[in-house]
Amino acid sequence: MPEQSPFDLPEGDPFGPHTLPYGVFSTADAPDLRRLGVRYGRHVLDLAALPDALPGTVPAPHAALLTAASLNPLLAAGRPVWQAVHAAVRAALTDPAHRTAVAPLLRPLDDVTLHLPFEVADYVDFYSSEHHATNVGRIFRPDGAALPPNWKHLPIGYHGRAGTVVVSGTPVVRPHGQRKAPADPAPVFGPSTRLDIEAEVGFVVGTPSALHAPVGLDAFREHVFGVCLVNDWSARDIQAWEYVPLGPFLGKSFATSVSAWITPLDAFDASRTAPPARDVAPLPYLNDAAAEPGGLDLRIEVRLNGEVISRPPFAAMYWTAAQQLAHMTVNGASLRTGDLYASGTVSGPEPDQLGCLLELTQGKGPYLQDGDEITLTAWAPGPDGARIGLGEVTGRVLPAAELPAGRPA
Repeated sequence: MPEQSPFDLPEGDPFGPHTLPYGVFSTADAPDLRRLGVRYGRHVLDLAALPDALPGTVPAPHAALLTAASLNPLLAAGRPVWQAVHAAVRAALTDPAHRTAVAPLLRPLDDVTLHLPFEVADYVDFYSSEHHATNVGRIFRPDGAALPPNWKHLPIGYHGRAGTVVVSGTPVVRPHGQRKAPADPAPVFGPSTRLDIEAEVGFVVGTPSALHAPVGLDAFREHVFGVCLVNDWSARDIQAWEYVPLGPFLGKSFATSVSAWITPLDAFDASRTAPPARDVAPLPYLNDAAAEPGGLDLRIEVRLNGEVISRPPFAAMYWTAAQQLAHMTVNGASLRTGDLYASGTVSGPEPDQLGCLLELTQGKGPYLQDGDEITLTAWAPGPDGARIGLGEVTGRVLPAAELPAGRPA
């Protein structure tokens, strides 16, 4: 039986010509050489080699961007360049006349090593699912209001730690920290006993903005390059003790896993949807009533040790990515190339649509054990019945590291 051509994808493959996500890879023969690639089915197209293989396909001014070791130069080039490069890649992969030249540039996905695809400048995590925020509020504040009074007026968020954003497949070491149960007389220090996940969607900023120049809702497409899955690991016991009054810190900053593939924002045009109806009118800078539909119909799946435990629907998110970007910059804060901001935990209204173990177990556990592996996958409806894929995010929990001598135990 002849080997199937890498150009002939199985029907319904979520990484077909309508998706074409970008990543960074290396090969066994040159492990220190990182190259840009585009995923096509179960293969990776070597972007750096494309301009020489098909002269003129990639516009000459843009060819040098493809030889970089990360996506950042391409991200910074702006939307017209993103569209020109994407069009060139799609033509290279779909025009039968190019197959002979392009075939040698396609490497089997199983034969390459994938790396963090961009250099993360800043990281912001939001809290934009009403279902999640309500559920967590009831668990953390059983005698108070589930939602804080500001929740329906602004997308709540916090600044995370860019240096601990890691690529899918990177192990996650159980963090140490302080924890204190309500009945305990004093806090104790040690490994987290309530390690959790948060199934989220991330947005990668390409074009920067000037300091003191807010980015309005209508400029969302000009600044956001693409979309990825995010698992914002959470130590709930550390978080519960530290988060009043300033919010998450050590309970979140130890690891945030992202996909090795960034799917272009424009690939999701067919999956745009209106966000849920709002019962509180947003202020003008967040009012998207006249804007294009800001929600995305992404279907997420969460697996624990291979078993599906939840299917959170991103279409149920109260605040959209465009509103998050507008709020993040309305005070004059600037955007930098490589900024990453995440949606916050994605949860729906049903018991099998919850995006973290805290919700799935009503705060009772069990939480993650050493050796557990979490995998997030997702897809969205595309044009003509196609599926648009997001690269998976996988992480395995490792035991807490032994502290050096002289450190608290």
